Amino acid sequence: KQKYCESTSFQLLEGNKVCHDYQEIKIQESTQVLGVGAIPRSIPVILQDDLVDVVKAGDDVIVTGVLTAKWSPDLKDVRCDLEPVLVANYVRRINEIKLDIEIPDEVILQFKTFWSEFKDAPLSGKITLFDGRNAILRAICPQVYGLFTVKLAVALTLIGGVQHVDASGTKVRGESHLLLVGDPGTGKSQFLKFAAKLSKRSVITTGLGSTSAGLTVTAVKDGGEWMLEAGALVLADGGLCCIDEFDSMREHDRATIHEAMEQQTISVAKAGLVTTLSTRTIVFGATNPKGQYDPDQSLSVNTTLSGPLISRFDIVLVLLDTKNPDWDKVVSDHILDQVEPENDKFHEDISKKWPLSLLRRYIHFLKGYFRPTLTKEAESVISKYYQLQRRSATENAARTTVRMLESLIRLAQAHARLMFRNEVTRLDAITAILCIESSMTTSAIVDSFGNALHSNFTDDPDQECADAIQEEQILAKLNSPDYIISI
Repeated sequence: KQKYCESTSFQLLEGNKVCHDYQEIKIQESTQVLGVGAIPRSIPVILQDDLVDVVKAGDDVIVTGVLTAKWSPDLKDVRCDLEPVLVANYVRRINEIKLDIEIPDEVILQFKTFWSEFKDAPLSGKITLFDGRNAILRAICPQVYGLFTVKLAVALTLIGGVQHVDASGTKVRGESHLLLVGDPGTGKSQFLKFAAKLSKRSVITTGLGSTSAGLTVTAVKDGGEWMLEAGALVLADGGLCCIDEFDSMREHDRATIHEAMEQQTISVAKAGLVTTLSTRTIVFGATNPKGQYDPDQSLSVNTTLSGPLISRFDIVLVLLDTKNPDWDKVVSDHILDQVEPENDKFHEDISKKWPLSLLRRYIHFLKGYFRPTLTKEAESVISKYYQLQRRSATENAARTTVRMLESLIRLAQAHARLMFRNEVTRLDAITAILCIESSMTTSAIVDSFGNALHSNFTDDPDQECADAIQEEQILAKLNSPDYIISI
């Protein structure tokens, strides 16, 4: 008669212990290669030794390995079963080019040659620095006609400013945030999708959330253990998070996103898991106004977003679809030209001069190469404007906080990068002020800024540039006896 061992605990008596680096990840089918209505499946992958920590959440990967079986955890009253698992031998990121954009020397020389053509020409001539900047801005979302103000805001947001760390270790973020508030059919989603293509890492979602994790992070129970599942903001760490239908966020995410946008972290305390995740991401939001937009009311009333949340956005653009027969005629002609490929010469010129791949490399090069510093003139203009806004803040109390001063610095630094400079001049400060002015329902400087939806590029080189006119207006207001402020 045989007697089996009934012991459940064993001890290794002899033999050498070998320790390996070990990590388990879960890969999921890409939704882009699935059929209509198919649900993506997932499988756990075991990484060992040098393969540990070679990928991050949100990467597109190709895994080569051995398919084997693994016993599921032994739980009470749960049937023990085998589940497939992949023991990886090699992992390759197929989005490596998008994560770490390589810029050849000839492409950098092309950038420098492009700006040397404009810097050598006098500002009063037919070729100005504005023409060089506008040529780049035209390549942003070229299928949408005009909208110069929006394209400038998208460019400054993607480029961003310089992160500042003071002596105490307190960090002031360098990433800018943009919110588009507009009527249906004004091209908000088009800008979101194009901005995602320009960013090295991007996540597009809606206000209702991304899978079960929503915008931030959630705790899920997998195999009897609690795990944290990252949401859209965590997956977009180091890149861009595009959130459409921004006003339809859940209350929990709306409260948590405050910390994610300003401190760039998410503090989690769920199911006994206490941790802090990084969200160093640019937030690009789009939303529709609540009913008919009322210019006499504040942004909080028109969008149902709280004041603290609106104050975290560097630029808030309002796109109102007002009736303008001349504008409607130009836009309709532009759309009809796109239908006929032989008539669409505009897109052919854009694609030859600044294709999407070159524009992505240009933005990536600016963020890594230039770290602009403010000049005395730029500091004076920004300081005067901020103090003026603080004095005249009535309905725009949510926008005229100290965060607006930090936004002005970030936008001025981003415009200096866009103009291929390493110092922030008065022109960059004026452009930052114009972007902030377009975020105000009642302007303190420019009497009539105009509708951002109908803002167009200047085609006549002999015509005086609109930036120069607005620059004179702003400087005249800031230096007039009624507005002058001692610094």
